[in-house]
Amino acid sequence: MELSNVKKIAIVGASEDRRKYGNKIVRDLLSKGFEVYPINPRSEVVEGIKCYRDVEELPKDIDLIVFVVPPEIGIQVAEKAIRMGFKRLWFQPGAGSKQIEDLVKNNGVEYSIGRCIMIETSYRSF
Repeated sequence: MELSNVKKIAIVGASEDRRKYGNKIVRDLLSKGFEVYPINPRSEVVEGIKCYRDVEELPKDIDLIVFVVPPEIGIQVAEKAIRMGFKRLWFQPGAGSKQIEDLVKNNGVEYSIGRCIMIETSYRSF
């Protein structure tokens, strides 16, 4: 997946706990200049940024949705995101499954499964 034109990234599974990857990814992407939109139904704020409860609350111009949740949660959120018209989904290692891969393939979604967004954006030049 090409990331050169990605500016706005939503993180499903963003966390207030700085030890968790849902937080580390938020901080990493912020440090690289991305606009980050945390999603977690149990949080109000993550790293000083308003947290969205659900993908349905996101602005429509999000470039990429990154999943840092177990596949059984990810499949439900991915289905919703696809219905809403989001076409670029990224599943962190451990967040993907065969069911998710079938879903995105069958819906014309650009996707990545099993690659780390923090590593892939390290090579980005602004």
